[in-house]
Amino acid sequence: MSLAQKTSGPEWLLRIPQVVAMTTLSKSCIKLWVARGRFPAPIALSKTVKVWRASDISEWISGQQQQKVGSDK
Repeated sequence: MSLAQKTSGPEWLLRIPQVVAMTTLSKSCIKLWVARGRFPAPIALSKTVKVWRASDISEWISGQQQQKVGSDK
C-alpha cells in the first residue's frame, strides 16, 4: 500500500516529512509556496507543530495534474 493510499482519508493529518514524500517537493519549496499562496497552508496545532490535511494535499496534487493536462492542449 502506497503512502497516498494510507493517508488518503480526510481525517488524516500529515507532518512535513509525509507531505514531502507525497509531493516530492522539498521542505523549503513547500514553505516558499505556502508563503506565496501556491500550496495549501498548514494547520498550526501548536507553536511548533504544523500539519496538513491529507485531503488538501491530494486535491492540490490533482489540481496540478489537471493544470498540466490543460496546458498540453
